[in-house]
Amino acid sequence: MSLKRRLLAYLFIIHGIFLGLAFSFYLSQPLLIVFLELGLACSLALGIHLVNKVLQPLDFAQQFHDLLQDENYASRINPDSNKEINELVMLFNRMLEALYKERLELGEQRGFLDRLLEATPTAVIVFDFDDKISLMNASAQSLLGSRDLAGWSLPQLMLDSDISSNNGLLQQLQDLLPGESAVYGDTEGRRYRCQRNQFTDRGFKRDFLLIDEITAELASSEKATYEKLIRVLAHEVNNTVAATGSVLESLLFYSGQLQSEDAHDFITAITAVRKRNGNLGEFIERFTRVVKMPEPELKPHDLAAMLDGIVYLYRQQCSEPGISFNWVAREELPLQMLDGHLMEQALLNIVKNAIEAVESSIRQGRHESGYVNLELRRDPNTQSILLSIRDSANLLSDVPHGQLFTPFFTTKKGGQGIGLMFVREVLNRHGYSHKLMANGQGETSFDIFIDG
Repeated sequence: MSLKRRLLAYLFIIHGIFLGLAFSFYLSQPLLIVFLELGLACSLALGIHLVNKVLQPLDFAQQFHDLLQDENYASRINPDSNKEINELVMLFNRMLEALYKERLELGEQRGFLDRLLEATPTAVIVFDFDDKISLMNASAQSLLGSRDLAGWSLPQLMLDSDISSNNGLLQQLQDLLPGESAVYGDTEGRRYRCQRNQFTDRGFKRDFLLIDEITAELASSEKATYEKLIRVLAHEVNNTVAATGSVLESLLFYSGQLQSEDAHDFITAITAVRKRNGNLGEFIERFTRVVKMPEPELKPHDLAAMLDGIVYLYRQQCSEPGISFNWVAREELPLQMLDGHLMEQALLNIVKNAIEAVESSIRQGRHESGYVNLELRRDPNTQSILLSIRDSANLLSDVPHGQLFTPFFTTKKGGQGIGLMFVREVLNRHGYSHKLMANGQGETSFDIFIDG
């Protein structure tokens, strides 16, 4: 029973008792009983009025409670004529107005934050208190998959087959500590600046990740750096090679003036120096070919026929060490707009690297034989064309993904790392995405994706 009802019940009981006592004078003093009844009625009415007035602040408090419970901050409590009560009503209304403004500001900020998260190219992943994903923006969904991954942890994502291609990146993100920032790479050669940090929510720490793709910026910076380096080196080396070659040519004229036993040694030494001088010029020329690569002249070409020519070119070389070089899938596809000379040279580099990797694996005794397989087909889901060159050497299983396409990086003993630089430049100029990775089946796969 509410306080108001208890007070009213008390008033009725007390006045009922007095009324019962007043009836005891009814026979002896009937006129008195009339006045007593009128007095009791007035007292009861006054008591009810005072109870209502005294409990009116509780009524306003109840209205305020109901508005708060319903989160109806836009409504207001009607003022009262009583000055003291009206001050309480005004206080309640000011509180409701403050809550309404705060909610409006928070709503606008949340709306702005949502739109900002959706528009930003930075992938944002927010975790809950159990290190499970609670929020992902559009960029993060594009990076890890278009479906909703709320409630998943990073270790669970690494076990998911749909996004297994990002396992390397996910593992690196899992190992990243709060407050740290690092640059990581994935299997497709993309580079990301990743940062993990924390914020406080209801008194507890929650983690979030910021992931920016910086592939284009790094590629542009690397390209500008090695172009400048190669141009400076080429200028200095070519000047020296030309001058040295001219001097060596002149020295050969003096061989006839030497004794026969000295002339042979003299000519042999000069010839060796000339050869080394020429090799140095060719070495620099290989670098400058990457820098001075012309813009692609796009013309229709049959990609399958181009690969057929490469198969015929290397089949005899592969058969001697016991390497199988064949097609495993070859679909008839429409002509592709590409630069035939540049693309053929890039494909030759890829195939040559694959064959040399298998030969190295056989020489090292890791395999008795090996293979290089070609696959050219259209993906039924994306309608893009997939060109895959796979070898059985599997020499990249321990190589970090981020290093594969960095300038001058090579896994070959005595290599200069020019081939992959050239291949990447050709594919980028054609707008073809690509990835080089160990596919987990004992193979190294170089995949090129061409938009249908």
